[in-house]
Amino acid sequence: MKTRFIITLLIVTIMTLLSCTDQFQRAPEIPLEDFFKNPEKAYFKISPDGKYLSFTAPYENRMNIHIQEMGSDSVIQLTKETDRDIAGYLWANEARILYLKDDGGNENFKLYGVDIDGSNLKCLTDFKDVRTTIIDDLEDIPDYMIIGLNKRDPTVFDPYRININTGNLEILAENPGNIVGWMTDHDGKLRLAIAITGGINQTILYRETEQDDFMPVLTTSYKDNFEPHFFTFDNKNIYVSSNIGRDKMIIVEYDPGTGQEVDTLLSHDEVDVTRLHYSRKRKVLTSAGYYTTKQQRHFFDEQTEKMYDKLNEELGMYEIGIAGNDKEEQKFIVRTYSDRSRGAYYYFDYENSILDKIHDISPWLKEEHLAEMVPVEYKSRDGLTIHGYLTLPTGIKPKNLPVVIHPHGGPWARDRWGFNPEVQFLANQGYAVLQMNFRGSTGYGKEFWLKSMKQWGQTMQDDITDGVKWIIQQGIADRDKIAIYGGSYGGYATLAGLAFTPDVYACGVDYVGVSNMFTFMKTIPPYWEPIREMFYEMVGDPEKDSIMMAEVSPVMHADKIIAPLFVAQGANDPRVNKAESDQMVEAIRARGIDVEYMVKDNEGHGFRNEENRFDFYCAMGKFLARHIGDSIQ
Repeated sequence: MKTRFIITLLIVTIMTLLSCTDQFQRAPEIPLEDFFKNPEKAYFKISPDGKYLSFTAPYENRMNIHIQEMGSDSVIQLTKETDRDIAGYLWANEARILYLKDDGGNENFKLYGVDIDGSNLKCLTDFKDVRTTIIDDLEDIPDYMIIGLNKRDPTVFDPYRININTGNLEILAENPGNIVGWMTDHDGKLRLAIAITGGINQTILYRETEQDDFMPVLTTSYKDNFEPHFFTFDNKNIYVSSNIGRDKMIIVEYDPGTGQEVDTLLSHDEVDVTRLHYSRKRKVLTSAGYYTTKQQRHFFDEQTEKMYDKLNEELGMYEIGIAGNDKEEQKFIVRTYSDRSRGAYYYFDYENSILDKIHDISPWLKEEHLAEMVPVEYKSRDGLTIHGYLTLPTGIKPKNLPVVIHPHGGPWARDRWGFNPEVQFLANQGYAVLQMNFRGSTGYGKEFWLKSMKQWGQTMQDDITDGVKWIIQQGIADRDKIAIYGGSYGGYATLAGLAFTPDVYACGVDYVGVSNMFTFMKTIPPYWEPIREMFYEMVGDPEKDSIMMAEVSPVMHADKIIAPLFVAQGANDPRVNKAESDQMVEAIRARGIDVEYMVKDNEGHGFRNEENRFDFYCAMGKFLARHIGDSIQ
């Protein structure tokens, strides 16, 4: 009911605006770089002892780690990476920080460590063509953590205990070839594993102690989700999100010894509940999260609820999240954001009720010049409710606008409400932007997800096309000025849209998108190998479904594409190989169709380096302006 009210309000608002043409004043054009440049400071964290703030900041246009003592203006730069941004970092203990970085977007992340005075900088997993994952930071064991490495076998990850000072490794278990996830208990003991069995089933393996063998306790079809969060505080049971025997995922307590659910913690009638949080220090559940049109929270703990109440009193006009805290859980880093603001970081002293702003992330962007992202819904041609978000350009009459249809990647992901620099850039250029959570998008239950099985380019694409029809029916879109743009699966949807519905789109922008289902399946990363059969069930088997896969491979229908196309690709992309874009561009150019092609040799699945982002969005902006921009008033 709430969503329908929002939609009705949106339409009423649009109709009101249409009747008041004298009140429109277009927002000033904002320089492209303001949307996509690196922030001056970001990703603030607090040290375990609460004495230091850490953050990333640009050094030679790359985001590097800095720290400063609380109350001091003196900043220490810990890293000087110049080829690539730090991918992520954490406080390993009070004296040492760890971070991940790959090479040119190949996603073979290496783990580095550095002391807080800048000394003892060391690559701890310096192995060629090996990817590092973090399993447990072992917060209560200061000099060690548990990581996953695929150095023994590139297709699977073995768990290792690593000394974060020396890099010395101790293998904890040898992956038999089908384990895709490991989980520790609250004492850092490796107790749970998730395996793929029979090619398409998931099996939960459990052991009471590290001296015992892993034993299967639950096997589910790929159609059912069973996602462990963490152990109960006595290390006996586990908290999981599960949709076994139901449509929506709920949070339950599960006994791996008996294989039974013992308690239900939280459910929601309309959406999946997939997030659960706890206090390490107090050993209590604090909150659970789920997503309707916006983020929602349910509190299990009075102290946590009171803390959020206090924050909402001060910052309630924004969405609020906790970005980090000290070990005593008295000092917190709070992050805010909205649809028209990247937000800010705040320091919150819970005990003394002190809330101080640390830093605005993008102070050069003025909220009043940016556009609102409004939740909407429409019906697919076969009767499904498709949820999405509509962003209308500020100060332009919302009638007969040029529109950018922007399907998300994944495809088993979803769009969310909040600040999106791409959407805001496009809206500031005068385009309406429609994002839709087509069938298969996560969060809407099992049935909605299963309707996407083997439906790339088919009913999944129909949902996108039906969004185009909806926005035309609302009077918002100029039917002759509609573009489609997306990355990854969204890039595939762009190519599919141009090939399978050539009369719908005036142009398209494909960003690291799949063009050929057969070559895509052949070039997936080696560590996807354990889920290959599951992938065949969800997307298509190149042998059993060869006719269907040929029918939905855009490159094999290049002769149907008549609209101009812009393609962007990272040369080192491990997920969507460069050959996907090469063959598409070659096929289109052979027919004399306008194709622009941008390849960045130092990028992977999406452009991360600032100068490459500038190049891409500048080129995209000019491309769209040529093909759909002349109706902007």
